[in-house]
This record gives sequence, C-alpha cells and structure tokens, in this order.
Amino acid sequence: MRLSRYFLPVLKETPADAQIVSHRLMLRAGMIKQSSAGIYSWLPLGFKVLRKIENIVHEEQVRAGHIPMQMPTLQSADLWKESGRYDAYGEEMLRITDRHDRDMLYTPTAEELITDIFRSNVSSYKDLPLTMYQIQWKFRDEIRPRFGVMRGREFYMKDGYNFDLSKEDALHAYNRHLVSYLRTYERMGLQAIPMRADGGPIGGDYTHEFLVLAETGESEVFYDSAVTDLSFGDREIDYDSVEQCQGVLEEFTTKYARTDETHDEAVFNEVPEERRRTARGIEVGQIFYFGTKYSDALGAQVQTAEGEKVSVHMGSHGIGVSRLLGAIIEASHDDNGIIWPEGVTPFHAGIVNLKQGDAEADAACEALEKALESAGLEPLYDDRKERAGGKFATMDLIGLPWRITVGPRGLKNGVVELTSRRTGESEELAPEAAVAKLIEIYADHRVTGL
Repeated sequence: MRLSRYFLPVLKETPADAQIVSHRLMLRAGMIKQSSAGIYSWLPLGFKVLRKIENIVHEEQVRAGHIPMQMPTLQSADLWKESGRYDAYGEEMLRITDRHDRDMLYTPTAEELITDIFRSNVSSYKDLPLTMYQIQWKFRDEIRPRFGVMRGREFYMKDGYNFDLSKEDALHAYNRHLVSYLRTYERMGLQAIPMRADGGPIGGDYTHEFLVLAETGESEVFYDSAVTDLSFGDREIDYDSVEQCQGVLEEFTTKYARTDETHDEAVFNEVPEERRRTARGIEVGQIFYFGTKYSDALGAQVQTAEGEKVSVHMGSHGIGVSRLLGAIIEASHDDNGIIWPEGVTPFHAGIVNLKQGDAEADAACEALEKALESAGLEPLYDDRKERAGGKFATMDLIGLPWRITVGPRGLKNGVVELTSRRTGESEELAPEAAVAKLIEIYADHRVTGL
C-alpha cells in the first residue's frame, strides 16, 4: 500500500479529552474518530487491526472445536422477561420500542437468544456437547463512557456459549475455553492472567477474568508474581482431553491472582511476601460456568439415554475484541507512539523513501514493496514528498514493528537500513537480505490480513 493513496488522518496534537495512552494514540494515529459519546468510527488503520485481532480469535475458537455463527444486534425483550433479566439488568441496557410498540433491546449479551435457538433445535443428548460463538457488536449504555475503546458504549465482542449434558462436561468446556484464550492472547503479544472474578449480572459460581497488567487498568488486582512467569508457548493441546485441559487450568490458576471483588487478604498473606503484588489490570475476557440458570428459566432440555428430560448445563465466554486494541497499546508503546506486536500489526513493515523522486531510490522502494507482497507480507510504502523526520515520526506513531529506510547514500553501497520499532536497533543489509529477514521473522507468526 502506498501511503499517498491511503487514508491516514494523523494528528500532531493530542485531543484534550483523551485521558489515557491508548485513547490518545488511537486518535493521533488516525485509527478512530468519535461519533458520539462512547461510540467510534473505525478508520482504515484501526479497522485493519480490529480484523487482525478478530481473525486470531476465530482461528483459536475453531481450533478448540467451537462453531461460529451470527446473532442480531437487536433482540426482543420477551426472552429477557422470560429469563427474569429484563428488569434486573439495569440501566446499562438500551431499551427501545418499535413501531408496533414491541419492546426491543440492543444486545449487551446473548445468553437468552442463544438458549432460545438451542431449545428450538436440540432435544437429544446425542447432539451434545455443543459450543457456538459469534463476534458481534454489543451496546451497554455506560453512564460515563471514557478511555476511548476501553470503556465505550458500543463494542465488538466475541461471545461463546456451551451446552452440555452434565456439570463435568460443562466444566471441561470451561477449561477448553481457558486454554483457547491463553493461546489467543499470546498470539497477540499479550500476557493475560486468569484471575478469580465475580459473576456479575451474568451469574455463575465458576468464573475467571483475563487481565493485562497496566497502570490505566480499571481493576485493582492482587497476585503472586510467579504467575507472570507462566507461558503457554507453542505446546499442542488435545482439546478433547479432559486431563490436558484440566492440567492447563490448574497450572495457570493455582497461584494467587484475584480482582479486588474476590480478593481474600488472609489467603493472599499465605503467598511469600517477596512475591505479593498489587497492581492495576485491564479486563480483556471472561469465562463463566452458570449451570442450569438459563436452561431452567427458558426450558432448554434434552432427553437422556434413559429417556429422562434434563436441563442442559451452560457457560458463556467472552473476549473484548475492540477493547483488545486499547489493551495492546497500553501494554506496548513508548513516548513516540504505538509498538504493535508482529501478530496484530496492520502492516508488517514500513518502507521510507528518504529522497522521493530520485529514480534509483524510487525503483528500490518499489522493488522492496513488490518483493514483500510476493512473500505474502503487507508493506506500507511512504512515498510522500515529505521531509525524512516527518516520515520517521509517522512510522513511529503508527507503530509498525519494522521499518526499511531507503536512501541514495545507502544504495551506493548496496544496502538499506532495517530498524526494529521495539528496540530501535538498526542494521544495514542488502535489499534482498532485508526482505529475507522479514520473511523469517513473520514465519513465526500466523499472518492474517484483510
């Protein structure tokens, strides 16, 4: 992509109402534009990262055996009245009335709707286990939306729902989701710690939130520092194996890690003092097991092998897809701008032409652009007639992990400069060698693009 043909409305000044780093940088980098309080238009750069994150979530859900689907953003209130949550949910639910005076609502979550789909189509234990999920826009009418996409009213979310014959089967689904979430976050360059949490309006006795440690986090968290040494890595898990999934859950949840809502000072004090930590955390996902709460209320039953009708055991599992952009930026930035991890970067490398209009420099940049594209990578070629400092500042602001700098002086020696955004280290390489190195780097990341 040529920057001269791309829509990238970067800002030199930080908007006064942007209070946290991710909000400031997303506005300055031309990723989003506020439409109204807590509601944003996703501009091309932001939309591109949103799709990268969404693709990773899809890939890991399908890997775990979960089935994608799509439900509407508007729901009938009847189902929520049937479950008893219509009045209980509170003012965050946006309630509306259509032209026929029917009560409707803009989806904040979809337990009722998915349960209705299930009860209308599944009646036998032979169709279980079943887990379906969607990635869809949601709306919660926050009283004070703030922090950009971190606490907006409209947000993009993956929500999945499992249906199982027994509590044991449903807890395996719970563990399976925990494993898939660990894989998902690590592919995005994040360490998201599973922490014991409160069920809130969704309910459930078993629930963990996944939190990314950051100074701007909305939750106070208490944890054993040993949890930050844990990594899922490249291990392969058989998602059908109860033992393997349970083993991962125990590995990642045995050490103390809780939000302020479930913090137990006495238990925390059992952690060696040198490992006790208090910090702030950003919630990027949560998993729930809530038994037969919704299936009892909505009559979602199946017939067992013995001919008995029983309510199915359920759980719901969410990942804040749009919120993840803010969390990644909060965890990965410096004074100059964003630093995207390779797994979610909108473009895999920036190409900066130091002397636009110079025939040799132009030809070298175009050759690099074509070579990277032929390798399945997406470069962003800054072909504008701007000063070098301005081009470097733009590349630093938008945070591409790698930059190739091309200028007449280097080309006389047969080299270009390859620079790491994260470390700032540069090396001079032949253009072909720079391309080969980027191909090798991204071979370790599942490259997904729009």
